[in-house]
Amino acid sequence: MKVMDHSAHHTGHAVATWGTAARATLHCLVGCALGEILGMVIGTALLWGNVPTMVLAIGLAFLFGYSFTLFAVRRAGLDLKSAIKVALAADTVSIAVMELVDNAIIALTPGAMDAHLSDGLFWSALLGGFAVAFAITTPVNKWMIGRGKGHAVVHAHH
Repeated sequence: MKVMDHSAHHTGHAVATWGTAARATLHCLVGCALGEILGMVIGTALLWGNVPTMVLAIGLAFLFGYSFTLFAVRRAGLDLKSAIKVALAADTVSIAVMELVDNAIIALTPGAMDAHLSDGLFWSALLGGFAVAFAITTPVNKWMIGRGKGHAVVHAHH
């Protein structure tokens, strides 16, 4: 829900709360996590190298992240072309920041990229990266929602 105060009405910017930003980030995190975990599991299980595994994981994170929003706004009645535009506008920056942070943590954690699916290091780096990415992406989403961007675009269609 887009909440505006009197001064925000004149500037066209939404008043973003931390709760709204956290919910938007959590929505993004779920899609990103599902895609990224699936990509990491597939790449690791197929014994792919680090770069192809990360490319697959990032690609699937974007795909799943966009899909969650796409399905939600389609249910709200938007046609496919409009729904795609909303999903891209709502999620691109959020997913990009989340993926940059998460993958940087995985890449910089010694041994994480070479760990196997059965290794605690694999899962702790991946899940720890998501936790840090959530903490960094939430203020980004708050800033964007406050300017009528990002997830504020989705709320106009609920």
